[in-house]
Amino acid sequence: MSIPEVMLSGLTRREFREALQAEKFQTAILTTASNEQHSEHLPMDFDLTAVTHIAREAAAALYPKVIVTVPMAIGISEHHMIHKGTISAKPGGWLAVVFDAVESLARHGIKNILILNGHGGNTAPLKASLDQWRLHFKLQDPKLNLHFASYWDLIPLDFLHKHMKTRVIPGHAKEFETSIALALYPDKVRQEAMREHTDPDPLEATAEKGRLFVEEAIRRTVEFLEGMMSGRIQPAEVKHFP
Repeated sequence: MSIPEVMLSGLTRREFREALQAEKFQTAILTTASNEQHSEHLPMDFDLTAVTHIAREAAAALYPKVIVTVPMAIGISEHHMIHKGTISAKPGGWLAVVFDAVESLARHGIKNILILNGHGGNTAPLKASLDQWRLHFKLQDPKLNLHFASYWDLIPLDFLHKHMKTRVIPGHAKEFETSIALALYPDKVRQEAMREHTDPDPLEATAEKGRLFVEEAIRRTVEFLEGMMSGRIQPAEVKHFP
C-alpha cells in the first residue's frame, strides 16, 4: 500500500487549502538536519534522510492529521568544517529561518508544531531560543503548541542500551547512525571504507539494529504527536513579566 502524501511540498495550494478547511493537517512536523561529513562511510545527507524518513512515516501513521514541511537541509555544523564538503549555517541566520517557517505555519492556522531534529549541532541553539519564541507566539495565538525534539531523544535509553554495544547515542556515524543507514539505504554505506577506518564503532552496526531504532523512533514520534494533539503534552508555562 502506498504512503499517502504527507509532504507539504508535494501538495498543490488547492489540496492543502481544502485539507485545512476540512480540519486536516492541524499538526505539522518541521524537520531540521544538516549537510555535513559523516566519517568515511556515510553520505553527507544522512541526518536529513533519517529524520525526514521518521517524520514521513509518523505522519503517514496519523494521516490525515499531520503534515511534514520542507526540511531544513543545512544545519549548524561549524565543528565539522575542517572536513571538505560540510555546509554550515551561522546560528543567528539559521534560527531566523526556522522561526520564520514556524511562524508561516502558525499564520496558516496550524495549532501543533513539532520541530523534529536530526542533527546534534542544532540542539543547543534551538533549545536556547524556544522559550522566547513561545512568548512571542503567545501574544498572537495562546493556543499554539510548539515543541522541539531530536528523534533519538524520543527513544528510551533502556531500549537503546539493550540493543547497542557502544552506547554512544547518537554519536556521529558510529553504531547508532550507521545501523540506521544500513536499514534505510544499505547500498549507500561504503562498507570497505568503514572497515578501513581507525574508528571501530561503526563495525558494531547492523541493519537489524537500524530497523529497530527507526521503528521505535517512528512509534515514539507518533506517541509524542498524539500527546500534543490531545493537549496532554504542552510547553512549560513561560510568563511575561510586567
